[in-house]
Amino acid sequence: MKTTRRQRKFAQNFVIYAGATFAVLFCVFPFYYAIVTSLRTGQELFLPAYLPSGYHWHNYVVALVDNGIARSLLNSVLVATITVGICLLVSITASFALARVQFRGRKFLLFTILCVSMFPQVAVLTGMFELVRFLGLYNSLGALILSYTTFSLPFTVWVLTTFMKSIPVELEEAAIVDGAKTWTIIRRVFAPILAPALVTTGLLAFIGAWNEFMFALTFIISGEKRTVPVAISMFSGASTFELPWGSIMAASVVVTLPIIVLVLIFQKRIVSGLTSGAIKG
Repeated sequence: MKTTRRQRKFAQNFVIYAGATFAVLFCVFPFYYAIVTSLRTGQELFLPAYLPSGYHWHNYVVALVDNGIARSLLNSVLVATITVGICLLVSITASFALARVQFRGRKFLLFTILCVSMFPQVAVLTGMFELVRFLGLYNSLGALILSYTTFSLPFTVWVLTTFMKSIPVELEEAAIVDGAKTWTIIRRVFAPILAPALVTTGLLAFIGAWNEFMFALTFIISGEKRTVPVAISMFSGASTFELPWGSIMAASVVVTLPIIVLVLIFQKRIVSGLTSGAIKG
C-alpha cells in the first residue's frame, strides 16, 4: 500500500520526536530519581516510587550542615575556578605561539601535548604525590590546583591551537599594521573570536576539576579542605551497616545543580564552540 508524502513526513517526524523524547528521558531520569529520593526518609527510601510522597528537606540540612557539604562546595568552586583561569590564560598564549609562530619542533611539541592529554592520571599519581610533598602543598588546595592544571592544560592548549589555526592571518596582519603588540592582538583580536572555544574548554576543565576524586582523596586529609566528591564518599550513617541514601542523594543534587546552571547559561556558546572548529575560517 503506497503512502502519501504527508504520511511519510509524519512518520519521519514521529520517529525523530520519539527518539528525542526517549533520549531526554534516559538522560534526565537518573537526576529526577535522585531528587525524588532526596526528599524521602526512613523506609520510604527502599520502596520503589517515581513520584514524591512528601517533601522532607531534612536530608538537605544534614548534607549541607551536618556533613559539611557547604564547606566542600566552596572548596570545589575555588579549586575549579582557579584551575580554569590558569588553564585559559596559559592556553590562549601557548596556542598563539603554536599556531602563529614557526619554529623547529612545533609539530612534535603538538604531538607531545596530545599524548599528555590522553595520559592516565593513575600512572603519575606517585610522581605527583612526591612533587606535592616537595613543594610543601600536601593537605592544601594548592595541591589540587597544581594537579588539575597539569592534566587540564594539555587538552585546552590542543583545542585552542586548533581554533587559532582557523582564524584568518589577515586579521593579525591588519592589527600589526595598526601598531598593535602581541598581547594586544591576543586580547583584542583573538580572544573575542575564540570566546566560544574558551567557554567550551573552560567548562570542560571546570567539570573535570569539579568531579575529580583520586587526587582529592590522596592529597587532602583534612575534612575542612575536602572537595565535594570526597566529602560525599565520606558520608556515614548511624551505624557501620547503614548508608544514608537520603543525605547522599541530597548532596548529589546540590553538587550537580551548578554544572547544570553553567551549561544552561553558556549553551549557545558551547554549541558554537563545538561546531565552529570543524569549519575552516
